[in-house]
Amino acid sequence: MASYTITAPAYFKLFFHISKHPHRQVNGVLLGKEESPGKITVEDAIPLLHNWTSLSPMMEIGLDMATQYAASSGQKIVAYYQASERLDDTALAPVGEKVASKIKDGFPQAVAFVLDGDKLGTGQAALIPYISQTGGNWRQNGSAVAPFSPGSPYQLSSSDIPTRAVTHVKEEHLHHAFGDFDDHLEDVTIDWLRNSTCLPAVL
Repeated sequence: MASYTITAPAYFKLFFHISKHPHRQVNGVLLGKEESPGKITVEDAIPLLHNWTSLSPMMEIGLDMATQYAASSGQKIVAYYQASERLDDTALAPVGEKVASKIKDGFPQAVAFVLDGDKLGTGQAALIPYISQTGGNWRQNGSAVAPFSPGSPYQLSSSDIPTRAVTHVKEEHLHHAFGDFDDHLEDVTIDWLRNSTCLPAVL
């Protein structure tokens, strides 16, 4: 099984996307590199949608643009992420399965992460990994070790990243400067691919 390490910039962007639209379903992709066989580092996140979260032309266009951006920066799309409208909904939506399967076509070790709303803001990663099965179905990773705990193939580059993300939202309101592809369609000046202005000065 591949191992994934999520860095602060990637987690912060994912968290800001969720925080800006807490009552919407949101989705996006994670970018990274395979540093060595089976060891993937997630370095960045690109937020896709909070309105048109179905398999719409907007989803296809946004995903294609994110793929091109990843290639231009020497990265690959390695994962999909999703947050549901309800905090207690941790199922990977059918559209999520389809997008994750498309990502897997280009990166065989791709995974999907679904936000665990009940753990959001508790200092935990609050992400549930899903992996693909034969036949194209996706299921929660059934490892005996809880995700993001010691010994898990899913880790954060630093254990304090979720706590720092909450601080950046509650005290610095960095999520207000964050934009996804939906936002870009309404205001083309929003740099949804990079979102560099929303990141804290010190990571």
